[in-house]
Amino acid sequence: MRSAEVLAAQEISLRLGTKVTGIDRASHTVLTDIESLHYDRLVFATGTRPRALVLPGADLTGLYTLRGIEDADALGTALQAAHNVVIIGGGFIGLEVAATARTKGLSATVIEAAPRVMARAVAPEVSRWFEAMHRSMGTQVLTGAGVSAIEGTVRVEAVILSDGSRLLADLVLVGIGAVPNAELALAAGLPCPNGIEVDAQGRTSDPDIFAVGDCALHPNPYAGGLFRLESVQNAIDQAKVVAAALLGETVAYNAVPWFWSDQGNVKLQTTGLPINPDSHVLRGNPTEGRFTVFHIRDGVIIAADSVNMPADHMYARRLVAARATVAPTTLADLGIPLKSLLEATP
Repeated sequence: MRSAEVLAAQEISLRLGTKVTGIDRASHTVLTDIESLHYDRLVFATGTRPRALVLPGADLTGLYTLRGIEDADALGTALQAAHNVVIIGGGFIGLEVAATARTKGLSATVIEAAPRVMARAVAPEVSRWFEAMHRSMGTQVLTGAGVSAIEGTVRVEAVILSDGSRLLADLVLVGIGAVPNAELALAAGLPCPNGIEVDAQGRTSDPDIFAVGDCALHPNPYAGGLFRLESVQNAIDQAKVVAAALLGETVAYNAVPWFWSDQGNVKLQTTGLPINPDSHVLRGNPTEGRFTVFHIRDGVIIAADSVNMPADHMYARRLVAARATVAPTTLADLGIPLKSLLEATP
């Protein structure tokens, strides 16, 4: 993403093809397969890896995950020769790939163990709308369904569901979440309950070691406790906080979480964390394909899901940050601009 000249000008030494094998905290040394490096401060930015499918047949050819550019290239090539695509996991990645498969004229089936797609990320109304949208594209969406095995000899031929049903498949995408790459930190004796635990500045229990991005379990004010975010937004905003800490500044991470997902010609944008809402408010008309659903807890806007409503998303981010309280009838009224609600928020 940056040329060698740019990195050199910033006095950044980039070691590609170098594997870290251990951290010696006592001597402040990073051990690699090539050399040992001394550190004054150390930052883990190790990210995550796709959660593996642990089932009979999971080692067959034709199963894919999607994380890095190499994965995307391999999947893109495989889709050119595929006919029956089965996707295990109805999250953002699974639904994005399903939409892509259908635009290519391929058969697509999404299997989701939860009662609805994107259950952890969006409101029930939004899940239902996307399920209907994908079905209208010709995708078979199976919710509350489990997988018991992958069938085939050398290459995948079918996916067997928990109820015994058999789905023909010559390509299977596994999108069942991610696992933080915390093994090096754990081996170094750092707390890693679900990622590398850090404080509001990104500092671990060792004052000279930090963690940032998808691998960092951090105190998040919108989660009400420790939370691990897998998003571009978090990686960028948290990196700024850690950089400040490395320079001796104290800046607490408090950025409003936000995410997006492009599925077919539909853009979903979410903000906040929909943790234990007690009600939802619909703004707009789902039948027109343009609407926002606000998540409310104790009268406070804690999150919002916007479908093809980018302006709503931008104002919703600010309303969530302000912890705004707005009457449901007012929030739902399209005649009242969200901007005016923000201006009225103390």
